[in-house]
Amino acid sequence: MAVPISQAWTVASYVLKQKLSGRKRYPLVLMLEPLFRCNLACAGCGKIQYPAHILKSELSPEECFRAVEECGTPMVSIPGGEPLLHPKMPEIVAGLVARKKYVYMCTNALLLKEKLHLFKPSKYLSFSVHLDGEKEHHDFSVCREGGHDQAMEGIRAAVAAGFRVTTNTTLFDGADPNSVRRHFDQLMAAGVESMMVSPGYTYDKAPDQSHFLGKAKSRRLFRMILSNRNKSWEFNTHPLFSEFLMGKQNFECTPWGMPTFSIFGWQKPCYLLQDGYADTFKELMEETEWENYGAKSGNPRCANCMVHSGHEASAVDYNFSSLKGFISTAKKYMSRPLYPDPDAQKMLNEWKPEHTNPLVQIQSVANSSELQTVSGD
Repeated sequence: MAVPISQAWTVASYVLKQKLSGRKRYPLVLMLEPLFRCNLACAGCGKIQYPAHILKSELSPEECFRAVEECGTPMVSIPGGEPLLHPKMPEIVAGLVARKKYVYMCTNALLLKEKLHLFKPSKYLSFSVHLDGEKEHHDFSVCREGGHDQAMEGIRAAVAAGFRVTTNTTLFDGADPNSVRRHFDQLMAAGVESMMVSPGYTYDKAPDQSHFLGKAKSRRLFRMILSNRNKSWEFNTHPLFSEFLMGKQNFECTPWGMPTFSIFGWQKPCYLLQDGYADTFKELMEETEWENYGAKSGNPRCANCMVHSGHEASAVDYNFSSLKGFISTAKKYMSRPLYPDPDAQKMLNEWKPEHTNPLVQIQSVANSSELQTVSGD
């Protein structure tokens, strides 16, 4: 099972309650960003390109708890930055667990092994480790040699200590689908509970603007990766979101499904775009001009977006919008389809890598004067 039954039941009950109340826009997961600073300087990241005084700022535990209660979702994702750099992260996580929120604490795992003793295993807590592929590909993505090995050490240590561990893989143009599939095998062998995979987003502030995927390339890539699956693979994403990535479903973005709260307030309209901030969650939901976002709106910034934070909530909402959608999804959960596809297998067999030696690019990108990282204590 990709997630505990208790979590699946809690989320299903929550969504059904929203649908029965006639609420058209509701949050599914709160993206809680307690800080932006990080101990990596990834070339595709748009979250760390702030001046030092912003990177040193952080939310207090009380501010985090207020945001969670204001939003009311059963699930909380804690991205960043690197959350383990926050000196009160153990207190924040403990407070959310005490409130029976299902917490996915996103981390690059460079500090996970040494800080593991500060947390307690719980069905409400999962360490979501950002790992973008096999060794060379991950190290290229995060602009740091040795990052993959440190992350895998953290994963194994957390699994051995009894923690729930999931992974988050972000893919860019030129990703090797055969390597990604081997990467999934390695993660399952390491004992992770389940995996998430998504295309990257074209952050305006990201130093590397040349490797983001368009929709056509995304669908081709994910068709090769997610078709003809290994039976051991477990994903913690909605099955219809996987089909969306493969080009088998077409969902509009529901940016309100995963609202973001950070040191600046409630981010409009979503985790990926910054068109201002609201002081309250109510203001975010009622005053954001939602019709101006998503591929259907014609907004050029949304044209190629297929990211998890914008579209998985759409898949979940479809799941509970009709009896047909519910039955279809239930069958997929029970049967766990492997998506046999001879044409996708042929494309996979014929695929040739575009990057022969990605590590040679790491140091030049990491040393770019545009990058600025504040690691903190």
